[in-house]
Amino acid sequence: MTGLFITLEGIDGAGKSSHLDWLAQWFRARGRAVTLTREPGGTPVGERLRELVLHEAMHVETEALIMFAARREHVERVIRPALDAGGVVISDRFTDASFAYQCGGRGLAEERLEVLERWVHGDLQPDLTLLFDLSTQAATARRAGVRVADRFEQEPDDFQARVRAAYLRRAARYPQRIRVVDGAPALREVRAQIERLLAELV
Repeated sequence: MTGLFITLEGIDGAGKSSHLDWLAQWFRARGRAVTLTREPGGTPVGERLRELVLHEAMHVETEALIMFAARREHVERVIRPALDAGGVVISDRFTDASFAYQCGGRGLAEERLEVLERWVHGDLQPDLTLLFDLSTQAATARRAGVRVADRFEQEPDDFQARVRAAYLRRAARYPQRIRVVDGAPALREVRAQIERLLAELV
């Protein structure tokens, strides 16, 4: 079988993480081997870098470089091997998140990340990116009290709004790959949206 690479994106609180296990089961029920992973993270090195980037203050360029360092390990040790074996890889975030958070949120020039993107994963892009979209106010309300907030979740609403806007610009730029999912309805309705998109893919 041909491998499939699916990523889930969206601002913190948009609801993407609520669907990861369900999505994995959807493919497993259809006989596919599934690798469920996340960014930053996904490997022992990546998980250590994750702790740094989520909890230590740093320059935006340092932040971006750490993200792509973790991503290089992730691609080499997890994503490509699983795809080469014909499996389905489902990742909680990938490079779109860097363009949204480091460029959209923090103002880093996209040209910087485009160089890193080509270097770190070349022609590898997701087959499908599900972008869970939700207003920043609703996402903030969902996050409240759920867990201890990391550096990104602690950012104010205007930061989250810039991240959301950057995601939507990416979706407009790559409409065949990035499909917007309305994150506001009830869980069952959101999953119905996802199933319609998966039917187009498989």
